[in-house]
Amino acid sequence: MSPQIYCLGEPLVEFNQQPDGLFKIGFGGDVSNVAVAAARQGAQTGMITRLGDDPFGASLIEMWRCEGVDLRGVIRAKGEETGVYFVTHDTRGHHFTYRRKGSAASRLGLGDLPVGLPEAAIFYASGISLAVSDSMRGAVVEAAKQIHAGEGLFAFDPNLRTALWPLETAHAVTHEVMRHCDIALPGLDDARQLTGLQMPEEIARFYHDLGASVVALTLGAEGVLISTAEQQVTLPGLQVTAKDATGAGDCFNGAFLAALLAGLEPVVAADRANRAAALSTTGYGAVAPIPTLSEVLAAA
Repeated sequence: MSPQIYCLGEPLVEFNQQPDGLFKIGFGGDVSNVAVAAARQGAQTGMITRLGDDPFGASLIEMWRCEGVDLRGVIRAKGEETGVYFVTHDTRGHHFTYRRKGSAASRLGLGDLPVGLPEAAIFYASGISLAVSDSMRGAVVEAAKQIHAGEGLFAFDPNLRTALWPLETAHAVTHEVMRHCDIALPGLDDARQLTGLQMPEEIARFYHDLGASVVALTLGAEGVLISTAEQQVTLPGLQVTAKDATGAGDCFNGAFLAALLAGLEPVVAADRANRAAALSTTGYGAVAPIPTLSEVLAAA
């Protein structure tokens, strides 16, 4: 059976600093986090990417197999390397240091898109997918066109990383790609930089004007604004003892898309995803603390 959700981008191996100062190996990369989060919520998900033929690539493959993520869109590139990153923590929060330049994923292009992509219900990508390389950017746009040709939906998170490209470029490119988008999943801080707007309601309208029919604007600990043509509703955040917010937005996105596929209305889907994202902050790392559907339902 083909995946319901295809996620395109760069997966990474993570080294996350623990309270004792040592680093624990894990997994990250925003689109991979989304694929895993959706899978743990019961959706059939698949990755579209390239990995090196190194031990890091092998560990990602094994992780996805354990999570039930479809691998038909994953290419192992001989002689190339898989990207890694480090997460450090201090009183100001968590910080990322990347080692990904020239990675196998950055070479992904149009010819690497899987044949079954138009059969998926949702194609997901992010602003990081656009920023990694020109070839991956072209693949995202082509995949969006293919998913629409198959009557599927394109879900997109602008996920701004100014370390990867200048704000001016990100502004122009993400807005253009957003014109293909059906489900917009921006975070408030990123959206403020990209749109120049401050109020969540104004930002939601901005993305509706670009073409999105559903906007889920995550507000961090304050929750999420869910906006459709019929309504705008702000759902408060779930109160938890947070340890590490790495990947919380990705967890929300995956859980939200899985809930929509399960037939939930956008506000109900956002409420479930809101709980999933909050629970994901109670452990360390991007993937390990992502909750299962049963854990999310138990927190209702």
